[in-house]
Amino acid sequence: MNHLYPKSLLLLCLLMAISLHSTSQSYKVQSPDGKLQLLIDHEEGFSWQLQSEGQILIEKAFIDMHMSDGRIAGHGKVVDEKVATVNELIQAEIPYKDAVITDHYNFLQLQTDEGFELQIRVYDDGFAYRFSDNLNVSPTVMHETMELHLADKSTTFYPKEDQMYSHNERSYLELAVTDVEKGSFCSLPVLFQTVRKTNVLFTETALHHYPNMFLEKGDGQSFKSTFPKFVLEAIPNEEHGPDRNEKIIREAEYIAKAGVARDYPWRVFITGDDKTLVESNLAYQLAKPNVIKDIRWIKPGKVAWDWYNANNLFGVDFKSGLNTSSYKYYIDFAAANGIEYVILDEGWTKSTTEIMEFNPEMDVKELIRYAEDKGVGIILWVLWKPLNANISGILTTYKSWGAKGIKVDFMQRSDQEMVTSYEEIAKEAARLQLLVDFHGAYKPSGLQRTYPNVLNFEGVKGAENNKWSDNINPDHNLTIPFIRMAAGPMDYTPGAMVNAGKREFAIRWERPMSQGTRCHQVAMYVVYEAPLQMMCESPSIYLKEQETVDFITEIPTVWDETRVIEAKIGDYLVVARRKGSDWYIGGMTDWSARKFDIPLHFLSGSYDAKIITDGMNAERYAEDYHIEVKTIKKDDQLRINLASGGGFAVILKSKE
Repeated sequence: MNHLYPKSLLLLCLLMAISLHSTSQSYKVQSPDGKLQLLIDHEEGFSWQLQSEGQILIEKAFIDMHMSDGRIAGHGKVVDEKVATVNELIQAEIPYKDAVITDHYNFLQLQTDEGFELQIRVYDDGFAYRFSDNLNVSPTVMHETMELHLADKSTTFYPKEDQMYSHNERSYLELAVTDVEKGSFCSLPVLFQTVRKTNVLFTETALHHYPNMFLEKGDGQSFKSTFPKFVLEAIPNEEHGPDRNEKIIREAEYIAKAGVARDYPWRVFITGDDKTLVESNLAYQLAKPNVIKDIRWIKPGKVAWDWYNANNLFGVDFKSGLNTSSYKYYIDFAAANGIEYVILDEGWTKSTTEIMEFNPEMDVKELIRYAEDKGVGIILWVLWKPLNANISGILTTYKSWGAKGIKVDFMQRSDQEMVTSYEEIAKEAARLQLLVDFHGAYKPSGLQRTYPNVLNFEGVKGAENNKWSDNINPDHNLTIPFIRMAAGPMDYTPGAMVNAGKREFAIRWERPMSQGTRCHQVAMYVVYEAPLQMMCESPSIYLKEQETVDFITEIPTVWDETRVIEAKIGDYLVVARRKGSDWYIGGMTDWSARKFDIPLHFLSGSYDAKIITDGMNAERYAEDYHIEVKTIKKDDQLRINLASGGGFAVILKSKE
């Protein structure tokens, strides 16, 4: 963390924003603006209630940790209390939302005579808590309890899971909480809304050597934490592909082997209106700070990606496919368009398990040399299972060839051992100066701050699903920025140039199409956060759509400032992002056509504007678009018409 001005000192006294009543074992912590209140009780365990301006957001929550040595985190006596107000700035090493983040919160720490601490931070846009264990013992964690009782008539956007062995690629089911089936469970993040439509998004961060949390539905308005058990034995799943799928056949009774004197993950609740969910940095703020000393080699950028388009090249004098000629074509396309990277996805190795030997049709060392000469980096796809068996040896080999990064796929598990493996891969990749994209992954949980070479996570139902389903529609595309993206960057893989309306869409594996307009896809490059951002379409198609490619490649992948202009979950989103002195605006709508009048009060001076909008006939022909170039000033207003499933993007280059 780079502090731009000194930390506030801990105030070991009563603050106006935090009142403590130790005799009754009751505590109150307010947000700096005084609107959010957390009321904590301690009596045979910790419980709390969350309120916003008098509105109850969470009626009651019970939290605890159960250790194998018999200790329970909340059952000891509170022997020490600390309070503080902290107001400092965080400099983001890889700024996927904001380069400078204000970290302003009120803090309460309660220490028990059992060696546990409960740490609480309350911000204007939410709060978080975590347990720490300060005893020099090493028990196992039997379970961590979090039982939420939501306010009456709450609703949810629910990412229901069928099992914990999962890619965590879910649709968000919009339901009344009481309609969620008892015993069903979901991955994180998950969104709840009160009857007055105040949002409470729950996720976790600073997740290290500890399993992912899931939420299981209980009675009425309640949910409780559940975790994958510690895996004792897993074998290849012959039925579903032994190279990438496992069958867990033996688990422990506990969820984690605990280290000595350690901090557990932050449990994060982001609260506020729909705009807040997109603007909030809480998951990043609470993550463990960067541990890499030199990050100058970490270069975000765009990636020409092959798997989505099935290497369908045309107008060439060679047979396209998994061969050297095809990938030189990708590299030439990337070099000609200022695209920083090309991925060699599945198929470049001799087999998916023989990952240090080449497909006989591909000279990978020659491709890396060829790309290097043209200023393009090569990223290598690899299955997690064979990589995990020899992380250092495999990554050292890839580095010796000149690769710039890896795309790790098919992790699927979320238990302690898998979380540790993520970090071991990130650490070794950082030592070798390799970028990491975790595909087939759970959601980001802070590792991207600790190891900034981890640029992307999937854990989202993204564009690749167009190849086999019709789930990736504008409604879905306008839901994920408010929920999944609140946890961190997402490898959605946008950039489809074969676009279709609701009636014209067809599922096609080899030549997929997207739902929504061309501008719906272009807008994703501003709206969706991904420092390593894919361009999923075939280069042969992109070359026929050069005007669109030119627009997309002008858009950065990291940002200095983010402002949400218009937002409604599942319906529409308009975001403005700044890079240096230039601004970029992107907007998307669901299947409803819309009009927006966009104020530009955040600008200063005069700008050259390039604007791409849905064409006059985009309702009937989704690939129709219009590009306009004009001068824009601060007091101007943009009037934008969006077609059904539409979008728009604006590039504003400062003239000063």
